[in-house]
Amino acid sequence: MQLLHTILVMLLVVGGTRLTAQFLPVPLPLIQIAAGGLLALPAFGLHVRLDPELFMLLFIPPLLFADGWHMPKREFWRLRTPILTLAFGLVLFTVLGAGAFIHLLLPDLPWAAAFALAAVLSPTDAVAVAAITHGRLPRALNHILQGEALMNDASGLVAFKFAVAAALTGLFSLGDSSLDFVLVAAGGIVVGILLAWGLGWLRGWMIDRGWDDPATHVVFLLLLPFATYVLAEHLGVSGILAAVAAGMMQSRQDLLPRQTTTRLLNHSVWAMVEYSFNGLVFLLLGLQLPDIVSAVTRGVDDLWLTVAQLFAYVLLVFLVLMALRFLWMYAYWRISARIRQWRGRPSTFAGQSWTRLTLLLSLGGVRGSVTLAGVMSLPLVLGDGSGFPQRDLLIFIAAGVILASLAVASIGLPLLLRGMPADDGEERDRERRRLWRKTAEAAIRALEAQAEEPGEDAETAALVAETKARIMAEYRDQLDRHDSDEETRLRARKVRALEGRLRVHALRAQRLELYRLRREHLLDDEIVSGLLRDLDIREAQWQQG
Repeated sequence: MQLLHTILVMLLVVGGTRLTAQFLPVPLPLIQIAAGGLLALPAFGLHVRLDPELFMLLFIPPLLFADGWHMPKREFWRLRTPILTLAFGLVLFTVLGAGAFIHLLLPDLPWAAAFALAAVLSPTDAVAVAAITHGRLPRALNHILQGEALMNDASGLVAFKFAVAAALTGLFSLGDSSLDFVLVAAGGIVVGILLAWGLGWLRGWMIDRGWDDPATHVVFLLLLPFATYVLAEHLGVSGILAAVAAGMMQSRQDLLPRQTTTRLLNHSVWAMVEYSFNGLVFLLLGLQLPDIVSAVTRGVDDLWLTVAQLFAYVLLVFLVLMALRFLWMYAYWRISARIRQWRGRPSTFAGQSWTRLTLLLSLGGVRGSVTLAGVMSLPLVLGDGSGFPQRDLLIFIAAGVILASLAVASIGLPLLLRGMPADDGEERDRERRRLWRKTAEAAIRALEAQAEEPGEDAETAALVAETKARIMAEYRDQLDRHDSDEETRLRARKVRALEGRLRVHALRAQRLELYRLRREHLLDDEIVSGLLRDLDIREAQWQQG
């Protein structure tokens, strides 16, 4: 009962923080961390004891699966060079550089534990950046950060698991570990792709036989990241990369025909799951902060000196991470610009200051939920039964770096974005219009080419022709709204807006009539619910259109 009470309270607080963020100029993750800290106060007394393995299994697979699902694949391919350079080259650079610095800063900490902390601090959080910038970040930079966050979640956490394994066993070989890394990574990707493809095939087979109940398909998809992770780990390959690969594969499987209702429900459910899990991770960080601070300050002689020393550790590690990221990015932009100039190709960011771009991407390397989930999964004991070296201190430093990166980005990113030219939306509008026109023209051609069914009488043929004409009129309206001529588009949009207002007015009148009939007990609740759902979908379509 206590566990259920705690879960319900946490979900309620996560929802409340979203509402609070509408009125406070503070990023949502910081509000959620503060809310968790308040819940941990004696007045509320909410306490959560986390099992490291359960924490990793519960939070990592769905978060990485959702990241892989939502990543725009075309943009990922176009920007693959900077994304992969950040996701793998920068992660290795960070693990080696920050790991060496952490060991220098904490000489009693074993090398493997220092590298484990550096590895878990490598993943970045594009969701937190989006919460800070509110869509003002240029699209290309945003896609780079999205792709980096997707891939370095996987590469950083795989490196983290290798470092933890070395700390547990005391054994490490660079050659063997490099080969194992490739095999484990490749195996995880294969498992993720095969399982996602297999589920897509199964769902297609079920849909072909009429078994298209949306709830069943959504449950399958909710279980997919967990099943992928567990199976991959059971086979000895990377469950983390398996979850990422399954998510990317699912974005292709999501285009299965005849599953419109499932797709609508699935996207809604996953939006809720992603929001809830991200919020719960930051809330748990706030809840754990008092215990973390208490653990690292327990038994010290001079409390204030120890606290100052701890904050100095956090600040120094954060500054080193930012310095390594800045150096890597600046070198990349310079080298990339020279190569493009040599090849005679224009730069993606021509005319922009390299220093500003580097600072934007450096501050955009916010640490977030994946870092926290990873560091919380540190084992409690080593293979010989002794405690993991300075586990509480490592968690404190990771938590401090998350807070510092969020705070600095909240101040620095809006300042750097001032005066930056906004994205040219005209090109995207042209592409959107071109795609709409192509699909509308294809629909009209299909209707025109549809032959009459054999055995149709004259009345049926007339009805078919009338229906075809009505449908084609709707598609021709789309062609007008997406025409290249501005005057034609404006008139079509005006007509569409007027029609939308009238249709929404009529739909709301239908809804009021349903309410009246329901109050007079003239309709069954189930029928009312179904009709209301249809009316809601139609109204949402017209309001968006």
